[in-house]
Amino acid sequence: MTTDRLGALAAADQPLHALAERLLAVAEAGLPGMYLPGSDTFVFTRAGTAAPDGSWHLEQRGTSTRYAAITALGARFLPEDRQRAVLGGHTAEEFTGLLVQRLPAVRNLGDAALIAWAAAETGHPKLSDALERVAALDEPGRPQYTVEAAWVLSALAAARGTVDVEGRLTAARDRLLRARIGNSPLFPHATGPGLVPWYRSHVACFADQTYPLQALARAHASGDDPEALAASDACATRICALQGDGGQWWWHYDARRAGVVEGYPVYSVHQHAMAPTALFDLADAGGTDFAASIRSGLRWMTEVPELTRSAGAEPLILDELGVTWRKVYRGDPKKAVRAARGLTTRVAPAARLTPLDRVFRPASVDRECRPYEFGWMLFAWLGGAQR
Repeated sequence: MTTDRLGALAAADQPLHALAERLLAVAEAGLPGMYLPGSDTFVFTRAGTAAPDGSWHLEQRGTSTRYAAITALGARFLPEDRQRAVLGGHTAEEFTGLLVQRLPAVRNLGDAALIAWAAAETGHPKLSDALERVAALDEPGRPQYTVEAAWVLSALAAARGTVDVEGRLTAARDRLLRARIGNSPLFPHATGPGLVPWYRSHVACFADQTYPLQALARAHASGDDPEALAASDACATRICALQGDGGQWWWHYDARRAGVVEGYPVYSVHQHAMAPTALFDLADAGGTDFAASIRSGLRWMTEVPELTRSAGAEPLILDELGVTWRKVYRGDPKKAVRAARGLTTRVAPAARLTPLDRVFRPASVDRECRPYEFGWMLFAWLGGAQR
């Protein structure tokens, strides 16, 4: 089952529908400025600096293969002429082809999995080659970061109707399910020991939840896997129960006890794109409909209680620049609050260290914008009706 996501949002909340349309327009306006035509790829980030006269200077920094692949995954839902406008004159299939050609030099499993996923979704003729590169980087029995393991499963689920991937898909699905700790519905940061220091092995981030729940929902949608769907639903139920009063999707969780370790930063991409992407895919697969939680998260983009409580509040959406600022954070030196809470909750899961909240208030804005934020936004809000 698929849904018209924007249409459903319009029926439920017209102002939020207008906000989603506005954000989609910002994404299409901003992505061309993040494209590097000389190398046919995307920057890692655009950082904004304000001048005394109120104008802004945007600086391009680095490049990112995975952000390029995520952008292709989202841009494919645009009409062809608008795909070309976003992707340096290429369609999503053509741009994915460029990424596939570069796969022999790709060394990161997550990057390769995203390219293979894009190849499957765009019907690229070298999908099998892309999947072989993923297999070569995914050493059996070796722990992987949960996000990258989830992307492997999503790529295999997308390829299922074209290539025989059943054995690999089962292994990828089982790896995610086994990664959970005890009876917790949440996922850890890695699928096994060795990648994360022992003292913070219980700490998992928001991406460690959304990408596995999305991948497991897609695995069920591409076949028939009630256990995967149930795991996806349980994870979604828990993160929605923990969602902030202002619609915030929190950043760090205790994967053992399914609680929040540290809420901040609150990332814009989580609010307008990543949470909707995962939760929409779950509903489309036959799981619980968390549309109310999606709307609450989206509403944060303009209401931002952390900023409206402080002097000199600034908007996170700058239409004229084609950016949404990356996050609201505490501004604590060397992420001290996060480190303190991670260490403390290792031995005392219920500890909150509330004095730190009074000292380090979340009122700082990270003035960066990254292409994947817009790629997932397009994927989230345009994907359902056309899948």
